[in-house]
Amino acid sequence: MLEVGRVEKAHGLRGDVVVKLTTNVAERVAPGTELWADGRKLVVVASRPHQHRWIVQFEGMVDRAQVDALHGAVLEAEPIDDDDPETLWIHELFGRTVIDQHGTTLGTVASVIDNPASDLLELEGGGLIPLNFVTDHADPATLVVDIPIGLLDDDLRG
Repeated sequence: MLEVGRVEKAHGLRGDVVVKLTTNVAERVAPGTELWADGRKLVVVASRPHQHRWIVQFEGMVDRAQVDALHGAVLEAEPIDDDDPETLWIHELFGRTVIDQHGTTLGTVASVIDNPASDLLELEGGGLIPLNFVTDHADPATLVVDIPIGLLDDDLRG
């Protein structure tokens, strides 16, 4: 299962919630979609965009008391089958070795940090590389990045 969003809070009195998506696939909150929160299946009945988030109603949740229990819940879904070789999936990045454009090994991806400009690859040593610097990800064990000189210098990491 992949994390696709989080329930931020209840919205109104009729069982709606505010969801912040952690995916760029808005169809994850389309009516009929099945999501999971803490092992519980939630079926989306309705959704609409609202201030860079989504107002979502789940099947069987008709009042605020029911949805208050979802506050802060991580929403998960099955991975989407996508045969596009250009698609990068966050869960496939963890543990990959990062190599720069000169063939130098920079480290291993420890996590991916959500950032408005570009998600950041966090290396085990603490270095941060914007995801949009990835130039080749065909090999499932490595990521090739084209980074500017000095990006990972110790004095620039703060």
